[in-house]
Amino acid sequence: MPRPAPQPEQTQPDATQPGETQPGETQQGISAEIAALHRAAQEAAASGAPVPAHPPRDFPPYRSTQLRHPTRELVRADPEEIELVSPAFGHTDVAAEEADLTIQHTGEPLGERIILTGRVLDGEGRPVRNQLVEIWQANASGRYVHKRDQHPAPLDPNFTGVGRIITGDDGSYRLTTIKPGAYPWKNHRNAWRPAHIHFSFFGSAFTQRLVTQMYFPGDPLFALDPIYQSITDQRARDRLVATYDHDVSEPEWALGYRWDVVLTGPRSTWMEPEDADHA
Repeated sequence: MPRPAPQPEQTQPDATQPGETQPGETQQGISAEIAALHRAAQEAAASGAPVPAHPPRDFPPYRSTQLRHPTRELVRADPEEIELVSPAFGHTDVAAEEADLTIQHTGEPLGERIILTGRVLDGEGRPVRNQLVEIWQANASGRYVHKRDQHPAPLDPNFTGVGRIITGDDGSYRLTTIKPGAYPWKNHRNAWRPAHIHFSFFGSAFTQRLVTQMYFPGDPLFALDPIYQSITDQRARDRLVATYDHDVSEPEWALGYRWDVVLTGPRSTWMEPEDADHA
């Protein structure tokens, strides 16, 4: 079964640390900071400056990055020194039921059943075959199964929120799950994360793991979320949003969404830095 999901952002009040959550800060103030940073990025691009491929690690409206982002250059390590072994994942290593998060318990989970499908591609549009894909998410109430998530939303005894699958020869994947709910987090007063599902992709070695988030179309929280808005390029943000696909939807059963992931190249899907907290 998949490993336990990474820890979500804390949601219960506790002592504020310098550079992290400031409970008195308003959404208006955070949104103004985001808008100013977006204007600066647009002006830099208009002046001919290269557009960064990834968002800044220390995006100020995302308060916790002030303490968590690296302040020095990364230390390069020789892979042989840390005994890397290529993970030989195959279809016999991942059970078919792991791709359906709605059948992993004795009862059916609460919430809107959805089907997620798409392809994992490289920068040239070629399929990435036999790729281990892992997902983790909150339940329909916006609650993670984790001791650090204690905000007053109910847990679902029939939904753990983790699953995995191996991509096919055409790079495709297909997952069945429950649409997650939005949840509060402690970046500022009345801060809410848009509904999202975390995706993890492995290459030929564990150190090649890439992590990102998939969002749902039309979410009103997009403009208010410092994590989503830390990507200053609108086109790059759009690549994180799945599209509703009526042909994927199944009658009387589930709505369907399609989301393709590009791992490399100028139109690659945004991936999180290794030190991200995966809120």
